[in-house]
Amino acid sequence: MDNEKQYFFDNPKNIQRILYLLYACCGLLVVLDFVIHRHVYHSWENLPIFYPIYGFVGCVILVLIAKWMRTFLMRPEDYYDDVEELDTTNSNSTTDSDNANVNQVNSTHIGDRNVDA
Repeated sequence: MDNEKQYFFDNPKNIQRILYLLYACCGLLVVLDFVIHRHVYHSWENLPIFYPIYGFVGCVILVLIAKWMRTFLMRPEDYYDDVEELDTTNSNSTTDSDNANVNQVNSTHIGDRNVDA
């Protein structure tokens, strides 16, 4: 197991460094918000925290709309299952070999991975 390839995100120190970099970028953007002059169209855009609030409210609205849409877009868990199932109760004289053949036929439908038949 020592010869496994070590990826960048496998090391917790690298993850911590990326988080510190993200925090530094956020802090820099907050400082630049007070320094850089913006050309605004509406007076409420002059508020120093307008854009973070606008983004947060937008994300919350997107989540609420997605939860609402889930009620009529969601499908049942077995939506993509086969509609027709093999009926093994029709034949009165089934043996163990017939049952094995039926199981083998069940596993060879189009799209199944087990197609050893």
